[in-house]
Amino acid sequence: MVTTLLDQLRQSTAVDCDTMDVAVAETLGPFQDCTSNQAIAYLELSKPEHQALIHESVTFAENNQRDFGISVEKLAAEVAMVMLGIRILPHLTGRMHIQVDPSYAYDVAATVVAGERIVQLFQRLGGVEAERVCIKIPSTWEGLMACGQLAEKGINTLATTLFTIEQAAVAAKMKATYIAPYVNELAVHFEPGFVDRFPGHEVCVQAQSHFRKHGHMTKVLPASLISVDECMSLAGVDHMTIAPALLQQLSEAPAREQSTIEAVDVSDVDDSMDEKAFRMSMTRRDGGRGEIKQVRAINVFADFQMKLEQLMRK
Repeated sequence: MVTTLLDQLRQSTAVDCDTMDVAVAETLGPFQDCTSNQAIAYLELSKPEHQALIHESVTFAENNQRDFGISVEKLAAEVAMVMLGIRILPHLTGRMHIQVDPSYAYDVAATVVAGERIVQLFQRLGGVEAERVCIKIPSTWEGLMACGQLAEKGINTLATTLFTIEQAAVAAKMKATYIAPYVNELAVHFEPGFVDRFPGHEVCVQAQSHFRKHGHMTKVLPASLISVDECMSLAGVDHMTIAPALLQQLSEAPAREQSTIEAVDVSDVDDSMDEKAFRMSMTRRDGGRGEIKQVRAINVFADFQMKLEQLMRK
C-alpha cells in the first residue's frame, strides 16, 4: 500500500541514495543503486568514526602503491571510497557508483585506467563482482570516450556533470550505462542562497525520450535535486538519486495525486557528432551555459579530491 511520497516515487522510478552514510541505506532502504562523489566521500570520511577506515586505507596504499602506479594519497582516497561502498552494497539491489579522480576529466587513458582500478579494488577488498560496480565519469568529450572504452571491457559507467542533450546523445552512443543530468548547478549545495535560474528538468525528459525512441539502453538518473516537489516532478524517469535530507522528507510526506513525465519531441538531437561538432555545440547551446556549469562542477569535485588526498596524507 502506498503511504508516503517515497513509496509513491518508487512505483514509477528506481530510487537511489546519494550518500556514503551506511545508516541512511539501513534506515530508508533498500535502494536500487547508491551514488557518490569526492564531496560526499570527503564529508563522510571526515567523521571521527572513520579514523580506523582511513588508517586501513593508507596502510593498504603504502603496501600496494607499486601495483597501481599512482601516489599513495590518491590510491588511499580511492580505497577509502571503495571501502565505504562495500559497506553500503548489502543495502542495495543494484550497483555502487564511485567517481573517478576529476583531474582525469580531460584524459581518456587515465580515466579508463582509473575505472579499471576501482573495479579491481572492489574485487580485491570485498570480493565484489564488476557487475555491481559503476564508474562515474565527467561528461567531457574525453570522459565520454572513456565511457565507450570501459563499456567494451564490460564495465558499467555513468556520465556525470551532464547539463546538455549533446552530452546525453554522445553518452548513449558510447553505451554508458547511465547519465546523470544535474537538475541544479552544483553550487546550490555549497553556496548559501545560490539559486540555479535555469534548472535542467528539460534535459532529463529529452534524454529519456531520445533513448527510448532510438532503443538506447542508457538509463537517465537525475541528480542534484533540492526539493520534494522537484523529485516528484520527475516521477517516471528511469532512476533518481536523492540526498539523505530529501529522502527523509519524502519518507515523511503523505502520498498525493501524481502524474509522471511524458515523452517529448527529440527529432533535432544529432547522434553523429564528432569531437569538433560536440565542442562547438556545447559552446553554442544556450550561450555555453551547460559548458560553464560543467567546468564549475569539475572544479568543485577537484577541490574535494585535493581535500581527500590531504586527509589521507595526515
